[in-house]
Amino acid sequence: MSVVAIIGAGLIGRAWALVFARAGWQVKIYDIQPDLLKNLPAKLQAESEILSRHQLAEDSAGLLASIQICSDLEGALAEADFVQENGPEKLDLKREIFAKLDRIAAPDVPVASSTSSIIASAFSEGLAGKARCLVGHPVNPPHLVPLVEICGAPWTDRNILNKAYDIYEGIGQVPVRIHSETDGFVLNRLQGALLAEALQLIEEGVISVEDLDKTVKDGLGLRWAFMGPFETIELNAPEGVADYFSRYGPVFAKMARGSAGAEIFAPERTQKIAASWKGQLAPSEIAERSRWRNERLAALVRHKAKQKNEM
Repeated sequence: MSVVAIIGAGLIGRAWALVFARAGWQVKIYDIQPDLLKNLPAKLQAESEILSRHQLAEDSAGLLASIQICSDLEGALAEADFVQENGPEKLDLKREIFAKLDRIAAPDVPVASSTSSIIASAFSEGLAGKARCLVGHPVNPPHLVPLVEICGAPWTDRNILNKAYDIYEGIGQVPVRIHSETDGFVLNRLQGALLAEALQLIEEGVISVEDLDKTVKDGLGLRWAFMGPFETIELNAPEGVADYFSRYGPVFAKMARGSAGAEIFAPERTQKIAASWKGQLAPSEIAERSRWRNERLAALVRHKAKQKNEM
């Protein structure tokens, strides 16, 4: 049985534990914070029950039996075939963690970070095993949203990247290759572009925050649940993508000239917009709403899987 070491038992780490356990891997999970490890069994139980309820995992008890909570880093890394790190988004901490992982993990084991914003070269330069370090950036929550962005540093071994790709694909995720390091990788670049336009439209009084959300969830989001942007425009012109750009390219070019810039994210502007959001939740309500989101995501994933099998 293959063994994965999950380093960091927060939201992303425990989701990764379920992903690997569901695929038949032995999971060893560790966190430097004892409180996270203490509360981990209950949180894993709750999420595994969602998977089981929506037929996305056969047996909740079986999943949990495959996950071993470790009290030290050395124990978590022992016999690991793959390492998935999920530490804070702070460069100094990331460098410190990777130095330890590189020193302790077997030299041929890929070491991937779930970071959403720090490129691999920033935390792996200077390590003896820098060639086996990479980013494996998931989407939150990875046990329900399968995309994983794989991005190495310029010195990451191509065989390591290929091995990571095969592992992610083998556990049921949808890996994509990012060919060169760029801030935000690809998913967050796309998300950031949409968010910037949303902020500008709201600030200009074109639309309310609530109606902006409706535009995405009851408009664009319905198609995007099963089609990407190129598949979408393929069907929006009689002769496909090239025809679409021929017809609508000038319209989008005009809009692009007025696109939001980096200044739209200035704190004084975003705070004003955030204050106008009527759907704000109290901190005590966010966990419950997250559970609701995960139930809806699980139902959607199950629906998509069923439709794919019926094609």
